[in-house]
Amino acid sequence: MINTLKMYEELSETMDSKSAKKIVEIMGRMYEELRNTVTKTEFKELKDEFTELKNIVKELSVTIGELAQAQKKTEVRIEELAQAQKKTEIILQEVVKRQEKTEIILKEVVKQQDFTNKHLSGLGFILENEAYVFLPALIKRDFGITLKEDLCRKYLQDKKGSYLEVNITAKGTKDTKDIIIIGESKNQLSENLVDEFIRKKLKRFEGVFKEKIVPLIVTHMTSSPDVKEYALNKGIKVYYSYEFNKQKYQQLQHN
Repeated sequence: MINTLKMYEELSETMDSKSAKKIVEIMGRMYEELRNTVTKTEFKELKDEFTELKNIVKELSVTIGELAQAQKKTEVRIEELAQAQKKTEIILQEVVKRQEKTEIILKEVVKQQDFTNKHLSGLGFILENEAYVFLPALIKRDFGITLKEDLCRKYLQDKKGSYLEVNITAKGTKDTKDIIIIGESKNQLSENLVDEFIRKKLKRFEGVFKEKIVPLIVTHMTSSPDVKEYALNKGIKVYYSYEFNKQKYQQLQHN
């Protein structure tokens, strides 16, 4: 006799009871049919084969159980990945929002920079215009130079024949010797800007004029206390805008 109860219990360990019951019923019927239709010898052989088949079914049930567990783990992993993807999408949405805010801020910064540049440019022109009015007296005082023409902004040819824009220039005389003013205006003067003036302007005008070059720079302020001395050591006179105010005050007193 085949022990269907034991077989059912063994199968139930690795699969659901409904499937185990169905397999046991089928194997029970097969066992009875074979028993009624074959000889004892054949039945013994079939019984052995049936036992082997039962073991195979048991092994398959174990494999099915393992596959079911693996499937459950896979489903859990897929769910975890889905949750991670949702979190990633939320993070990406936040990044996009922040990027949009950053772009808005950058546009505002650019606008402010444009405004600042225009404002500084305007201050530069104001500084130059005041220099045209008040520098001649200061140049006369400090260098003994008498200008033969008004100070102005002008394009002058360098030693390569290229035209350079000079912020402040005019020709004059000192003790019967001809001179030419080559000047620059800077809102805030630094040592780097002094070097730039020498490199981009003075060096390129070397040997161009028959007149002696007198270089100077006008500024509202300097980036550090020693900038003026640095420029003087390079042979460049520095004038501050407040010196123009002194000239205004003196003119008012004379009037």
